[in-house]
Amino acid sequence: MATTTPETGVLGGSAKEGDSASGGAPMTHKQIMEALSGLLLGMFVAILSSTIVSNALPQIITDLGGGQSAYTWVVTAALLAMTATTPLWGKLSDLFSKKLLVQIALIIYVAGSIVAGLSQSTGMLIACRVVQGIGVGGLTALSQIILAAMIAPRERGRYSGYLGAVFAVATVGGPLLGGVITDTEWLGWRWCFYVGVPFAVIALIVLQKTLKLPVVKRQVKVDWAGAFFISAAVSLLLIWVTFAGDKYDWISWQTVVMVLGAIALGGIFVLVESKASEPIIPLRLFRNRTITLASLASLFVGVAMFAGTVFFSQYFQLARNESPTMSGVLTIPMIAGLFVSSTVSGLIITKTGKWKAWLVSGGALAAGGLGLLGTIRYDTAYWHIALFMAVLGLGIGMMMQNLVLCTQNQVAPADLGVASSVVTFFRSLGGAIGVSALGAVMAHRVTEYVKEGLTELGPKAAGAVGQGGGGIPDMDKLPAPIRTVMESAYGHGVADVFLYSAPFALLAFVVTLFIKEVALKSNSAPKATEKA
Repeated sequence: MATTTPETGVLGGSAKEGDSASGGAPMTHKQIMEALSGLLLGMFVAILSSTIVSNALPQIITDLGGGQSAYTWVVTAALLAMTATTPLWGKLSDLFSKKLLVQIALIIYVAGSIVAGLSQSTGMLIACRVVQGIGVGGLTALSQIILAAMIAPRERGRYSGYLGAVFAVATVGGPLLGGVITDTEWLGWRWCFYVGVPFAVIALIVLQKTLKLPVVKRQVKVDWAGAFFISAAVSLLLIWVTFAGDKYDWISWQTVVMVLGAIALGGIFVLVESKASEPIIPLRLFRNRTITLASLASLFVGVAMFAGTVFFSQYFQLARNESPTMSGVLTIPMIAGLFVSSTVSGLIITKTGKWKAWLVSGGALAAGGLGLLGTIRYDTAYWHIALFMAVLGLGIGMMMQNLVLCTQNQVAPADLGVASSVVTFFRSLGGAIGVSALGAVMAHRVTEYVKEGLTELGPKAAGAVGQGGGGIPDMDKLPAPIRTVMESAYGHGVADVFLYSAPFALLAFVVTLFIKEVALKSNSAPKATEKA
């Protein structure tokens, strides 16, 4: 039988028992918000670090003397580390102090961010992005897990909505802030890495003072072999997707070797997990249909979600010649949709205990929004684009947090952390694969559209810019006819990315139809004294 002791953070001090997590009197809204303040700030920092570099990357890579490969890896390295370590953080949260773990994740993030800002080469920057990704993986997974440990499922929808709102602000606000910092001469791109550090330090202090959770003390054995093989399988898969279509063809011997290698490593992982006493991802969880379907839906949602955040900045900067700052401003309709839907759905779910209608509606809206965005061109009226972005934001906001919520409602207390992180893992995996694959698709489509446009202008135009696919053009330096061709190519290419993303959102919609609704429990959160 497990025992409960007060949780101690890295800075010392003990927590009071008696909150909902320990089975005592339920916490008041004020107490919960005080406890969540540091958690929400940590979540904001985590997501901000993933998105703030998107508008600054061209300048960063130029200053550090990197090429297209480095450009890709600065993004992919952080996503890879975040995705691969999420299950491990989830499992550790079921074994050790959640408060201690989230503070460790913040410290890892701060260390990676400071050194990233001091980078003198692209190799150094990529290594720091891996460290950042490890910390962000912990913050992303542990935010959901700690929320579940404090609050009963019925009340959790309301506060999950707050997490979703923070996610929305950081996801779309990151590129805006990154654009402003890059455009400000006395700051420069290095502050894209420094800016999150003060927030992380404040979050660390606030968490120490406000987060009070009991700790389950028991004999544990961490499944390091499982952690290694799942990390290796995911890493190999993402490396393949990143370089396919650039370093080698999608259909090539490299593809065969990497895909078969990833499948083999995945098979070894399943074998290891089936025999481990403390598996990093208990395979028995997938006997539960809700967990299996929610994980699958999260995989597809990840593709749609990241497509909607990564490629908008390229559309506005290259197809409409906007500044990095304005690129962020113009994506506000999507953040508004995400903010409203995640907050409102959370409040209504708390009142009714019903969540399936929101998942199904979210899937339909996300698929519809991406389909509509697939029709845009470089000269499409902005109010059309704004409307389409808002529809996409509404859909993603309804699905993102509620997929985790319906999973948490289905598991035993001892599996709460790992089950939550499994859903987050699949969402991150879908996003990482989606960004890499869709980026390759966009590069190919843009090249084709440029060739077609230059052919129509004649041989002299084609000779002026080569084949059109060598790099990101400076639109201001191009003659008017060629500039129009390039803007049209990027507008159409980004639209194709959205169009190719729509089927994934549609698949998420179909999957949610088969999830059986179980009304959220009104009792207090799982007791820490239950059998582990």
